Amino acid sequence: MASECIFCEIIAGKIFSDVVYEDGEFLAFRDIQPQAPNHLVIIPKQHIASLRDLTEKEEDLMGRLILLASKLAKKEGLDSMGYRLAINTGDEGGQAVPHLHVHLLGGRKLNDQLG
Repeated sequence: MASECIFCEIIAGKIFSDVVYEDGEFLAFRDIQPQAPNHLVIIPKQHIASLRDLTEKEEDLMGRLILLASKLAKKEGLDSMGYRLAINTGDEGGQAVPHLHVHLLGGRKLNDQLG
């Protein structure tokens, strides 16, 4: 757990979140400022600050993260209508929390603009 990381605090149970999925590696919860009717945030429990910090050691973890996103899209009823996965990296990439996370968005027609 990284000090002062809000997602690490959520993982530790110190901050409430509307959890929709949890296992030993990942946590998924509803975004508190949703950008679509369905907006989940999916995070690894291992603190990795961003995509820039990935190494080959996390290759399998990232594969499981994307597969989990697909399973959650199906669980949320988004698989037939379509959805978006987004990973923001760094300040200029729109990353607000320095903990690697995937946004799963759907439930309406999404425009071409990301964000």
